Order: sequence, then C-alpha cells, then structure tokens
Amino acid sequence: MYEESEQAYFKGGLAVGLGLGLLSGVATALWYNRNKTMSADEVLATIKEAFLDEGSIEGSWISFEKEPTRKFAIHSKAYRGGISRIEDGEVVYYEFLADAYTGTVLDISRKKGTDA
Repeated sequence: MYEESEQAYFKGGLAVGLGLGLLSGVATALWYNRNKTMSADEVLATIKEAFLDEGSIEGSWISFEKEPTRKFAIHSKAYRGGISRIEDGEVVYYEFLADAYTGTVLDISRKKGTDA
C-alpha cells in the first residue's frame, strides 16, 4: 500500500513537471520571437530588392548598430542606411531609416549628387 501511494506521488509530480516544462518552453519561444530583430544584412537586402525593381543600384551601405527611434508614442530600434543609383545621368543618394524588428522603411530621403 505504501508503494502505491509513493508511485501516485511520483506520477503526479512527473505530470506537473512536464506541464510546467512545456509551458515555460512555449512562453520562452514566444518571447524570443517577439523580441528578435532582423540582421542589418537582411534589412539591406530587402530594401535593395525593392530598389532593383526600378533599376540598377550603384552602391549601398547600412549601419550595423541599432539606434533607438521614436515616432510619436511608438518606441523601436532602427538601422540607418543608404543606396545610390544613376537617375537621368546624375548620381542620386537615398538615405533610409528601417525598423530593426520588421525591416519596414520608417523614413527615406532623396539627395542629388551635389547635395549629398
């Protein structure tokens, strides 16, 4: 009788332990995926792909350091970068600010070769 009671405690404890382990694993995976940022190379590749739809690119760069950014009440981290191309025989530079979590372009400005 004592062995049955001990076995029941073991099974109950095992079930609770497995349940807690599974729950904490799922919670950790969700937290990690929500707080994971894209690499600077991935962000630049995405933006270059969009620019390549309209023509060739002469050069590109991106800062690998994430800078804190704020748009109204939204706080995030962002990468700053740029792309250059030839348009109408002139070099044109585009500077952008892209969200580090999604790769979405938050701001972009166009500058001609003499302005850059």
